[in-house]
This record gives sequence, structure tokens and C-alpha cells, in this order.
Amino acid sequence: MSILVRTKQRISRILQAFFGKRTRRIGIYGPPNAGKTTLANRIVRDWIGDAVGPVSEVPHETRRVRRKENITITGSNGHAITFDIVDTPGVTTKIDYNEFLEYGFEKEEAIKRAREATEGVAEAMHWLREDIDGVIYMLDSTQDPFQQVNIMMVGIIESRNLPVLIVANKIDLPDASPARIKSAFPQHPVVAISGLEGSNVDELYETMASYFG
Repeated sequence: MSILVRTKQRISRILQAFFGKRTRRIGIYGPPNAGKTTLANRIVRDWIGDAVGPVSEVPHETRRVRRKENITITGSNGHAITFDIVDTPGVTTKIDYNEFLEYGFEKEEAIKRAREATEGVAEAMHWLREDIDGVIYMLDSTQDPFQQVNIMMVGIIESRNLPVLIVANKIDLPDASPARIKSAFPQHPVVAISGLEGSNVDELYETMASYFG
């Protein structure tokens, strides 16, 4: 992140503190390929008819934080929330350029992507420290939720006293086990969805409006 961008953010926070609280920023965090950008795109398309960015089966397709502003979700129970959605790069404990070689990239491009992905993780953590008001933590429900990165990230989010909503994604797949995710993080609300097919996203919107609102 450039000095100019950081300076603008500091000025923005000072002005917001003086004139009133800014719109909430809800960050979508989680490991690579959990479906974060797919969910971000669905939220944005459903409520403002736009999109956040491209998705891919290649790990770390999202290598920079991306934001869409002023999304308002209204639940059937009357709860509503206006927020900025912040789509973040997948957080992991290790980024190896060999991952990209497996998807057919040349070595130079693979090294470049690995470097950008590493920078993206650092940027995502900076946002978590400075600019995020609540977190949707996205998990692939076909994978083991007890991976080190998930325990670490949820612990960091809890240490900041941020509300965290766990989303168990990919329930359309045969090996999905949302119950395993609920047992891993019983201290937080868990909503099981398919971001790709849209299954159960209405329940997610209801929960977001009441939980973050």
C-alpha cells in the first residue's frame, strides 16, 4: 500500500471521527478458494447490480483488497444494514510459486503471482487491524475447518473484538459438512450456503442484517 493511500486513509479516519461514524466495513476473510469473491459478487449483484471482481479455480486469484461501497441489505424482520463490502485475498501460512506452476503458469509469472499474493495477505491484515468493523469468515465446507490458518485468523479477529459470522460455503458439493464447521466454531453464528448456486443466501442476508446491523 502506497504512502499516498495510507495518508488518504488517515485523513479519512480523522474526518470521519470529527463529522460522524463512517459506513461499516464488512470484510470477507478466509483461506484461498473458499469462495470469498463468489460471495462478494453475489452480495453486490443482488443489492446494487454490480460485481467486485473475477473468480478462478487458480489459488490467489484475488491478490489485492477490493471494495464496493454503500450496499444496503434489508431483512424481512425489519433489520437493515448499510455497509461497504471488502473482498480480501486468501490468507494462508505459506505461499509457494510452485502452486501456480501446477496450473500451467511459466516460472516468471508464477513467481510474480506468488509475490503479489504475499503482498495481498499483508494488505488484508492491515485492513483487519485498521479499517474493518465486522468479518464474514468464509470456509469451504468440504475441507477440514481445524486448519492452522483458520484457528489463527479467528483468534486474531476475536482479539480485536470484531463480530464474526462464519459462512460454511459449497454445500452443493457431495462432501460438504457444515456441521463440522459449526462444531469447530460453536462460539460464532454459522450460516451454510452455496455462493455459486445461491442456496440459502437469503438466510445469510437476514443474519447479516441483524448481526452486523
